[in-house]
Amino acid sequence: MRVLIVGGGGREHALAWKIRQSPLVEVLFAAPGNPGIARDATCVQIGVDAQRDLVAFARRERVDLAVVGPEAPLVAGLADRLAEGGLTVFGPGARAAAIEGSKVFAKDLMRRHHIPTAQFSTFDDPDRARRYCRELGAPLVVKADGLAAGKGAIVCRTLGEAEAAIAECMERRGFGAAGARVVVEELMIGDEVSFFVLSNGHDAIALAAAQDHKTIFDGDRGPNTGGMGACSPVGVFDEPLEKRVMETIVRPTLAALASEGAPYRGVLYVGLMLTTGGPKVVEFNCRFGDPECQVLLTRAPGDLVPWLLAAAQGATWPPAISWPHNASVCVNLASGGYPGAYTIGLPIRGVDAAQARPGVRVFHSGTADREGRLVTAGGRVLGVTAVAETLEGAIAAAYAAVGDISFDGMHYRTDIGRRAAQPREGRGP
Repeated sequence: MRVLIVGGGGREHALAWKIRQSPLVEVLFAAPGNPGIARDATCVQIGVDAQRDLVAFARRERVDLAVVGPEAPLVAGLADRLAEGGLTVFGPGARAAAIEGSKVFAKDLMRRHHIPTAQFSTFDDPDRARRYCRELGAPLVVKADGLAAGKGAIVCRTLGEAEAAIAECMERRGFGAAGARVVVEELMIGDEVSFFVLSNGHDAIALAAAQDHKTIFDGDRGPNTGGMGACSPVGVFDEPLEKRVMETIVRPTLAALASEGAPYRGVLYVGLMLTTGGPKVVEFNCRFGDPECQVLLTRAPGDLVPWLLAAAQGATWPPAISWPHNASVCVNLASGGYPGAYTIGLPIRGVDAAQARPGVRVFHSGTADREGRLVTAGGRVLGVTAVAETLEGAIAAAYAAVGDISFDGMHYRTDIGRRAAQPREGRGP
């Protein structure tokens, strides 16, 4: 097989690393890729938004399977354009990808089809949004409708913070056009879990769960980021709870999309809050999470490619393989100042030493090659990922590897996975 991965971040590096292991794959391309991906694939300098160029390249190179990593090109209809070009695509079309592309669409879909989520209302007028905030009462959450790189959900502990969030989204347009409409919803309390399933358009199969760490500082403090780290599995998300989520949330959601003319083919990220009233949807994403993809794929058993192909073709699933009883942790190393302004082009040291440690993989998120030297090129730079028999072992291995790496201003959280590793009473439903 000849496979093309679209994207150039840590998620796509993890996909390239896993797909490269498949005996089915003879040639692997990545567009645009990054220096880490270049070790596993041939990188071609085509941007994720260059739809015509991507289709032309895939047809010219006789690509058997295109795997679209990021959300923005999926929401913009890249999967549709590739399919129209006669290509097999892993990733939903634009109508189905709207489940991430528009928070309003997703919330209205859940309301119409009775899928459990937070109490909410949607607004395109800031004054009406403020009035609803006063009716709902704090704490609450204000969410930009469109894509905001994981930073568009603002937790507001007071009404004053809610006022500021609405002004940031709708009046100052801090998220651009994505904030023209907002969702205002109750703040749900419980354990937050990222659950991943594959869908072939008419059936779904569970992968595994992970736990993301969204805020920039330890102890879940500070502004949201694209994700500072993740761990898998999640102890509180056991097999009975997984079955409950599949029956009450996943299958009804996929059936709802199909009934409205948007069958879903690809991976569906189900962001859950495990409340005392049962699991409820925080958000849906139309792709693997980043950094959740890194911890999932370093744990995932067997060959991933037949599963991606079955989802893309709407075919029967391959025989299931049990997931191993191990654990994975990813610690993201970020540029100083992220998620605000930061400097790029800074030399990175120690990646090879970190990756030489047993069970460790270093996935590139925001790096570049400058005259043969690895330098920073983004807010989240590297995802140091370790697999071990236990979560505690994976945490220790990941942070030992983090100690090998340095660049000026390097910032990371020191508590990734630690909360999940500490059993607590009374968690979840």
